[in-house]
Amino acid sequence: MQEKLDQWINWVEYDELLAGHHNAPHNLLGLHTFGKGQVFTVYRPEAQKVFVTDAKGNNRIELEEVEPGSGFFGLYVESKKYTADYKLHIQYGENDIVVTADPYIFSPQISSDDLYLFAEGNHYQIYDKLGAHPMTINGIKGTYFAVWAPHARAVSVVGSFNLWDGRLHPMRTLEVSGVYELFIPGVEPGAIYKYQILTRTGEILMKADPYANCAELRPDNASVVADLRDFDWTDKKWMAGREKETRNSLRKKPMAIYEVHLGSWKKKDDGTEDGFYTYRELAPMIAEYVLDMGYTHIELMGIAEHPFDGSWGYQVTGYYAPTRRYGDPRDFMYFVDYMHNKGISVILDWVPAHFPKDAHGLGRFDGQPLYEHPDSRRGEHPHWGTYIFNYNKREVENFLLANGLFWLNKFHIDGLRVDAVASMLYLDYGKDDGEWLPNEDGGKENYDAIKLFHHMNEEFECRAPGTMIIAEESTAWAGVTSPVSLKGLGFLFKWNMGWMNDFLGYMKMDPYFRSGNHNLLTFSMQYAYSENFIQVLSHDEVVHGKCSMINKMPGEIEDKFANLRTAYGFMYGHPGKKLLFMGQEFAQYREWSEARSLDWELLNEDYNRQMQAFVRELNHLYTKYDALYTNDYDTMGFEWMSCDNAQMSTVSFVRRGSGTKDQFLFICNFTPVPNKEYRTGVPCPGTYTEVLSSDEERFGGTGVKNKKNIKADKIECEKKEYSIEMHLPPLSVTIYRFDYKEELETEKKITTK
Repeated sequence: MQEKLDQWINWVEYDELLAGHHNAPHNLLGLHTFGKGQVFTVYRPEAQKVFVTDAKGNNRIELEEVEPGSGFFGLYVESKKYTADYKLHIQYGENDIVVTADPYIFSPQISSDDLYLFAEGNHYQIYDKLGAHPMTINGIKGTYFAVWAPHARAVSVVGSFNLWDGRLHPMRTLEVSGVYELFIPGVEPGAIYKYQILTRTGEILMKADPYANCAELRPDNASVVADLRDFDWTDKKWMAGREKETRNSLRKKPMAIYEVHLGSWKKKDDGTEDGFYTYRELAPMIAEYVLDMGYTHIELMGIAEHPFDGSWGYQVTGYYAPTRRYGDPRDFMYFVDYMHNKGISVILDWVPAHFPKDAHGLGRFDGQPLYEHPDSRRGEHPHWGTYIFNYNKREVENFLLANGLFWLNKFHIDGLRVDAVASMLYLDYGKDDGEWLPNEDGGKENYDAIKLFHHMNEEFECRAPGTMIIAEESTAWAGVTSPVSLKGLGFLFKWNMGWMNDFLGYMKMDPYFRSGNHNLLTFSMQYAYSENFIQVLSHDEVVHGKCSMINKMPGEIEDKFANLRTAYGFMYGHPGKKLLFMGQEFAQYREWSEARSLDWELLNEDYNRQMQAFVRELNHLYTKYDALYTNDYDTMGFEWMSCDNAQMSTVSFVRRGSGTKDQFLFICNFTPVPNKEYRTGVPCPGTYTEVLSSDEERFGGTGVKNKKNIKADKIECEKKEYSIEMHLPPLSVTIYRFDYKEELETEKKITTK
């Protein structure tokens, strides 16, 4: 019988296996038909004995060690009675016996079609194939592992289930794809694992799974097997409604976004090092607060797994894994599901621009540049210390495209805010001369990134209808939010970084100097309709020595708060959706830090509590009346009444909605000087009803009073036929509501007379 086994064994493959170089172990291991019988082979270094039984534990036979100390056991049997459900009994000591199905009898779960689509960059559910997936095959429970490592000489799965011994579970490569796979029986959710990769130069790397759905809590960095199947989603009505949304309908809806860093929004005072609340604990707390404050969306910073807290989640190592800091993937599903059931949309920050160089991450994944561009002039950010994705490689494109769809579909995320888009569009972004490589035409535009955005936005719109893809793009690149069919990049919205820089520059000035810089306040309307903008005051504006929002404002404490209320009022009147970072709504004094909780105790102070109340009123006013959002991207939605009164640093403008009722007039005073007889033009006759003033005493203002209703006079002002006169409070925004129906009827009476 041993002679038959010797005849069957390919001794070259045998040597490769024992040396740890074999990339097709299924050729040699498992159960194989040979002649009239069967060959069993098992490689278990350190094992004393290996037995085979049928599925019920009967028909026990002992395999022989082919060479003493080799750990390679085999046997030829003169029958074909054993089927693939046989069991291995591996004895390491007298009472140390491992019973398992044989990993090397299972067929690949990745088809040739899967491999073809992946190689073409078009496998949009590749996350269901690559990674670690608990499943049952032929009645055997276990986990299927698959990883792309085309430059590797050999790959093994190592983990808590095999004592991190790379000899025990070598993987096989499929066709010419560079994909390695192996089903390991008995491995359950919660198992910790990595891939041991032997490079072509003989180096051994220990890599986390790029497609893992869970990871260890830092500083540990192994991947964790997770089961995403059969989560009990209760947001079916929400998702059905989402699918009916279009680009046009989404642009016409209100968006008051609350940007949140989960780890520092609120911390436990329980003496633990991190003080993190879990996803499940945070869900009701954040939902209650967001609803009370009148926000419609939350935007989450840094959820994908990342090793360094100080990166805020923008240097990602686990693109398919919600960070373990706050729980496991199903806990995050619960968080999203809870938000949807409370009517709150969830936007996720997403980082396809670059990734860190941590040894366990994507960098030099199989010993050579794989996910990153091989030329450092294209593949590295020298000032950031990170790698840049190789957008020209189809499998990398597929990795990113599928990742976006993974969050939108698997986790029901409603939108992605794409970080650092400008760094992707420009080959010279953040680089000095000699550090970047021009495109084929000698320019600085990154053609591969542009193609990625085209592909991405078209597929996302098709495969995740009703979701929002938002660009954080800080330059004047044309057509960021234009459809791909019109040669745009295809994003739905773009952060208005130009407005943010100009406006904050203006607000930081002493009011004495504002008159000479009036254009910083008004210039944004010159390009307001060039893109679908979101007006943002994000986390980036309150860190790294930039001061908190309240401490950007000039003057004594009363002036600071009055300035900030005026700033927020102007922002909410300006065309475009709205975003405020957490803590800005109650004027936190300190800069934000990911290491500590927001200063919620400030709400015991009058000024901070009054600021919070003002933002709450703004949000509820904004969401109640469509004049403040439905025509954000239509010129009919906004009209200056006065924009050139630089000497007084005042502006007034009108916002128009979908009907004839509930239109709004904003009057802003950016100086601490009141004006008892301030007159501004209005669009037409009628009654103007004050609905909100930042100078009200309940918000901490001086309490300057106007009549509740002001009739427009037929007195020309600022080239408008009608005007109103009011007491203009210092450092304030005053908002009036008026109806076109009344205006038209009034005009009719005047004409009749």
